Amino acid sequence: MMFLAAIGAAMLGALAALGRFTIFTGQTISHLVRPPFYGGAFGQALIQIGYFSLPVVGLTAFFTGGALALQIYSGGARFSAEAVVPQIVAIGMVRELGPVLVGLMIAARVTSSIAAEIATMKVTEQIDALVTLSTHPIKYLTLPRVLAATLMMPLLVAVGDTIGIFGGYLVATQRLGFNAASYIQNTVDFLEALDIASSLVKGAVFGFIAALVGCYYGMTSDRGAMGVGRATKGAVVAASVLILAANFFLTEAFFST
Repeated sequence: MMFLAAIGAAMLGALAALGRFTIFTGQTISHLVRPPFYGGAFGQALIQIGYFSLPVVGLTAFFTGGALALQIYSGGARFSAEAVVPQIVAIGMVRELGPVLVGLMIAARVTSSIAAEIATMKVTEQIDALVTLSTHPIKYLTLPRVLAATLMMPLLVAVGDTIGIFGGYLVATQRLGFNAASYIQNTVDFLEALDIASSLVKGAVFGFIAALVGCYYGMTSDRGAMGVGRATKGAVVAASVLILAANFFLTEAFFST
């Protein structure tokens, strides 16, 4: 009986947390159509989330594209299919690896930063001060970050896809002996508009998840340094899991037939 009671309590706790997160999501979206809009906070979030994420996105995509080319060449050699390296690198980066890797990098870099920043503001009672000044915390802290991440992530994914394909191109032409012109032509011919559209849509969804989860954990953190640390860790874990889950459902929606 104790075991069943523990399972029931855990289920109730999970459902309560899901309900609180759903309400938080609804409140954030509702503020999108209600003035005022804090343009300064939005611009700062664009720079923090987009521009300063470019180095980690570029390096991650470049090395992943290179490693992917080596793996496909090695695996393809087992059944005399080494020539498919350009096509598989392109479709692998654009459909899956590009958006997922960028999403996880943003979860590690941006979600943790947002959760720690907002949790610290809560601990130091800066959020209470905002309320005292008649400034809604969700409108000032959450909405600009979520909107900026949703808009910037497709651009980051596009950059990651391009650099990842370039990494595969360099390895294939300089290390594996592929012809440069043929490699580029095969890449361009193989990619379809749906591949690119799915990549960008995934980026927007992953950006929304990463920023929203970071804000939620920051807003609901416990007091004290331990509360800030717990909120940061929980935000990164939750955002990573939700991004991977969303990737599965989006892939199912785009390519199920």
